[in-house]
Amino acid sequence: MYKVILFDLDGTLTESGEGITKSVQYALEKLGKPEDDLKKLEVFVGPPLLQQFMEYAGLDEETGIKAVEYYRERYSTVGIFENQPYPGVEEMLDTLCGKGYILAVASSKPEYFVKKILDHFGLTRYFSEIVGSEMSGKRTGKAEVIEEVLNRLNMQEHRDEVIMVGDKEHDVFGARKAGIECVAVAYGYGTEQELKQAQPLKIVDSVQGIVDFFC
Repeated sequence: MYKVILFDLDGTLTESGEGITKSVQYALEKLGKPEDDLKKLEVFVGPPLLQQFMEYAGLDEETGIKAVEYYRERYSTVGIFENQPYPGVEEMLDTLCGKGYILAVASSKPEYFVKKILDHFGLTRYFSEIVGSEMSGKRTGKAEVIEEVLNRLNMQEHRDEVIMVGDKEHDVFGARKAGIECVAVAYGYGTEQELKQAQPLKIVDSVQGIVDFFC
């Protein structure tokens, strides 16, 4: 029986693609690698930024770090608020809390930004813990983030009572590496193919589908 539900942020709780892709576009432009198609840049929603910049643009680590710095120039002031909760998210969180579940956030986004976003949308009160990566670039992998949540909640020895909810293969693989199950949402930024190949415990099509699964 699950007692703790961990939520990814981008693509699961909030529709954050506009702010992320436009900030990536800004960074690539400054690096002399312009990309006009924002749709192509949706691959940046979810995975650790440094790794994604290096893979997408063929950057070495030093240039990748510079790309993240450029990204944050725009994201920290403008992009962070080009974002909104998916319809029904607050009601879903309220319902799960009412059923006695302990809720937490496990995101690869820097924890500072995660807390700022949840505060902005009035969602912080639903979560017992909010965990993200460190601004220095540490703890960006999903499994590392999950381990930190388990540590803060003292659930390291009760992994069978914890489950992840996310929208990308990274969420499924990270959960598996941390020894917990994952429910994937099909309305986020992960493709149908990647989610099916990742083989989560279940794929749900909507925010209401999350409620139906747990209640």
